[in-house]
Amino acid sequence: MASPRSTPTTSDSSATTFNPGPPGNPRKTRSIRHLGEVDVSELAKAVSAIPEEVWEAENAAKRNKFENLSTTRHIVFRFVRTYFDWRDSVDMPLWTEWKPLIEPVLRSATAAYGYERGGFPRIMLARMAPGGVIHPHHDNAPAAAWPHKIHVPLTTNPDVLFLQEGNSHHLPVGEAFEVNNLDLHGVVNRGSTDRIHLIFEYYDMDQPEPAWARPRVNA
Repeated sequence: MASPRSTPTTSDSSATTFNPGPPGNPRKTRSIRHLGEVDVSELAKAVSAIPEEVWEAENAAKRNKFENLSTTRHIVFRFVRTYFDWRDSVDMPLWTEWKPLIEPVLRSATAAYGYERGGFPRIMLARMAPGGVIHPHHDNAPAAAWPHKIHVPLTTNPDVLFLQEGNSHHLPVGEAFEVNNLDLHGVVNRGSTDRIHLIFEYYDMDQPEPAWARPRVNA
């Protein structure tokens, strides 16, 4: 588990007007859960070779254009069709190319859960430049309430901190972490290099669904 540090000064006025979403999955971590070491060497090497024009084009086309993510660029491989349903997601054009490199990391990072059938509604790379900030926020859309949210750092520096409910953590490269996305959380990069994470959601396809879930469109 990453060691807590003192929390950097940062603020977000939206935190005072937070409208909670539906109840979260009781299996989700309440803070940060260390899932173990993951071999990211091949994936990190491939990610380091992505041309800037690809980052720019993919970031411009992404659907997760939220104000609090304005300093972070993304390459999205899988995404939900709507923000109401984690069970209905689609592959993005680059997924076929990247699947052989990413799937082994997904399997390793999620092995601790022991789910026989796991779903991955969202899979993406998130790149934050030096000086970047994601202000504290809650992921309160229904599609974010049920799956586990998992980070696997591919590139980082000692001055990148993940903020979680008044505590801060440094997440090392090659270690997988589930974070509590329903509580107030954010990120700061006070270092001189990029921070790139593989971020994805994961859920047990055999777990009974919550009463508040909408009827499946394709059921």
